[in-house]
Amino acid sequence: MNLAQYPEKLAVVRLGPGAEVPAWAESSSVFSVVATATETSVVCATRSVPTKARSQGPFTAFCVEGPLDFALTGVLAQLLTPLAEAEISVFTLSTFDTDWILIPTDKADDAAEVWRRSGHTVAPAVPVEPS
Repeated sequence: MNLAQYPEKLAVVRLGPGAEVPAWAESSSVFSVVATATETSVVCATRSVPTKARSQGPFTAFCVEGPLDFALTGVLAQLLTPLAEAEISVFTLSTFDTDWILIPTDKADDAAEVWRRSGHTVAPAVPVEPS
């Protein structure tokens, strides 16, 4: 697999059930919202998170080069198994086109090295121009 490493530091923020997505969360290169009956989780730039918000981070985002076909199996297993063996925790996201793995920033270099030793490629993300 080929992975792109993003420079922006991210946070995972816990909001209450049914919470509106705050405007501060949307100014990020990676932005995600997952809502369930019991909570709303937001992934956004750490610089945007209010100090009183319940959050974890900072995380470094790695994106699997895609798009990935929905019929593919084992993509995350291939990438997460070596990290689990190295005792590196993760927070994962999936989009329509690909998978994202968020690594605690202090373990990002270790994760990249584990992936390289496992035969994967890790390179800096290429900036995308807005269309």
